[in-house]
Amino acid sequence: MRVIGIDPGLSGAIAVINGNDDLIIFDMPTMTVERNGKAKRQVSATELAHILSSAKSDDCHVFVEKVSAMAGQGVTSVFSFGRSFGMIEGILAALHMPVTYVAPATWVKAVHRGAGKDASRQRAMELFPNNQADFKRVKDDGRSDAALIAYWGKHHA
Repeated sequence: MRVIGIDPGLSGAIAVINGNDDLIIFDMPTMTVERNGKAKRQVSATELAHILSSAKSDDCHVFVEKVSAMAGQGVTSVFSFGRSFGMIEGILAALHMPVTYVAPATWVKAVHRGAGKDASRQRAMELFPNNQADFKRVKDDGRSDAALIAYWGKHHA
């Protein structure tokens, strides 16, 4: 079975675990658009659809982190994040890919991720030693979260 884990958002990622437990990571594809005279990043629907359709198989299942707005976020930030999440939902529906939404607290506890800023990256390196280079930078936390969500889906769903 092929399992796909998605950490939504501009700094998120898509992780694919193939039937032989190989892990392939894709950073969330983004593009720059001009809005109100300013350059803004947003998820590229075309590239995301390409990644997901390429990863699709007859026996795949997608696990997406169930996200919501957090207190203190600005209106524009929340709208942008919701837009990205809705784009993911829409593409998965259009591709007829089975999906399960998982709360962060659920997968974090189940994969035994520790506390702290680098906990996801550290745990991903432990579970996927052949992919340690994918998680070496601080900004690779989206990659590690996507990998851990996929791992949770494979072993706990």
